[in-house]
Amino acid sequence: MTQSNFIYKVISKELHQKDSLLYLLLNKSPHFIGITEPPAPKFIMVNEAGWKMFEMESEQEILSITTPDLFRNPPSDEVINEWRQQAKGKGSFEQVIEMKTRSGKIFWGFQRIDGFNYKDHYLQLISVVDISDMKKIEDNASREKEKFETLFENSTIGIVVVNRQGEIVLMNNFAEIQFGYNKNELIGNKIEKLIPLEFASRHTAHREKFVNEMQNRPMGIGMDLFAARKDGTKFPVEISLSHYTTDQNAFVVAFVNDISVRKKNEESILRQQQILQKYSDEVRSLNQDLEKRVEERTLELKSTLDELEQSQKELSESLEKEKELSDLKSRFVSMASHEFRTPLSTILSSASLIEKYPETDQQEKRVRHIHRIKDNVKNLNDILEDFLSLGKLEEGLIKPKHDPVNIPELIDGVIHDMNEVKKERQKITFTTDSVGELMSDKHLLKNILINLLSNAIKFSKENDAIEIAARMEGDLFILSIKDHGIGMSNEDQQHLFDRFFRGKNAINIKGTGLGLHIVSKYVQLLSGKINCHSELNRGTEFIISLPINSNQ
Repeated sequence: MTQSNFIYKVISKELHQKDSLLYLLLNKSPHFIGITEPPAPKFIMVNEAGWKMFEMESEQEILSITTPDLFRNPPSDEVINEWRQQAKGKGSFEQVIEMKTRSGKIFWGFQRIDGFNYKDHYLQLISVVDISDMKKIEDNASREKEKFETLFENSTIGIVVVNRQGEIVLMNNFAEIQFGYNKNELIGNKIEKLIPLEFASRHTAHREKFVNEMQNRPMGIGMDLFAARKDGTKFPVEISLSHYTTDQNAFVVAFVNDISVRKKNEESILRQQQILQKYSDEVRSLNQDLEKRVEERTLELKSTLDELEQSQKELSESLEKEKELSDLKSRFVSMASHEFRTPLSTILSSASLIEKYPETDQQEKRVRHIHRIKDNVKNLNDILEDFLSLGKLEEGLIKPKHDPVNIPELIDGVIHDMNEVKKERQKITFTTDSVGELMSDKHLLKNILINLLSNAIKFSKENDAIEIAARMEGDLFILSIKDHGIGMSNEDQQHLFDRFFRGKNAINIKGTGLGLHIVSKYVQLLSGKINCHSELNRGTEFIISLPINSNQ
């Protein structure tokens, strides 16, 4: 009888004693547990959960193969021996590695090797836990983090993050260019290092006051603000402040905009206005002196004056447009910082809490936090999609493609997808009057329907019905989406399709204020029209009219 057969018979005997530790270890565990006797490459025992994990028919089947056969990329004997030596030297060895079942299914496994002495024999216990779902969540979170870091690092505005103590903890590439520093030269330094010396002492008091009473706001309204570069030069800036809090600290986010060019333009305009005023006065004086003698010369001078005044008016209009653009940019920064802060804080909190539930019986708590991470990642993704869609629309990159679209099939598919996100007792109905195919852009139509249906779900209560109807009227295709939710006031309806607009009764509901603006642009691209009928607390109906002929 070989040594392995002897150990197997001894272990088998204890395995059937229900009060033995070995019985409880192998048969009560839901995960893979196997026993080897180094340096033999095969298992001498594997529990039922173990051979079923690898889709084996029996324990004997898994005992007939070598341990490397369980891995997607079987390691060499040298690597296997190295794992065993580490387990023997340190008491255990752990790793995350890809494994495969008998049918070739690949999954991520957490493998642990523990050495122990049994009946004067050195054995090793190998356990495997399937962590594929956790690995997938980890990979998704990593990808979303990369998206956020890309947005942060490639932003065309300087972003500096400071902790409660006023120390710089993070800054993007654009801020490095603005201030002339490498970020490693600034991390850990006080923010006052980026402020001219004559203002630094006063800024410390202002900073401490803001930390004690944090709120999102522009900084220094009505004042001229300046920042200092590494070489000591000053430059005018416009700053917006935001904040967020974690379990460890509170942080302030400063969005820094270099307005040197604007200031030069304003100074240039002021000088031109002063020159124009001076010319105007001179022309008026000359006009008075010469009016009595040369009427014709007077008319010519008046014409010149009119042209100068027109030029002044055009310059003023240009300045007003630039101010409007600056206001729009500030609104975007404020909204983006607010919409990203909440889901990012939730993701960070849930990710930290998951680490606190390592036990098997805590799966329910882990799943609850995993769902929170998924929901907030989806929210971030929706916000990014809105920003990308708006950018493509503004740059004219979206061109409709007119192909045959099966309308009932398209709407049924969207309803099926939205049933996954609607509230528990909400019901979505669809009626149609002999509507078949339509020559249009299927992608744009789908995005329009998803956006309007998402709003109907979001602004409706649990038991509310949402009604979709499609029909033909002459040369027009008519699509309506109607809910019985919170509705909107007549005043809000005047700005319904404006960028970043949110209704007064929707402030506490998630959203960027871009969805309906994007929908209206999509409808225009399809040569159609969109109308809205709404009443507070009675619901809202959107009606879209599209030409049946794609050339209309």
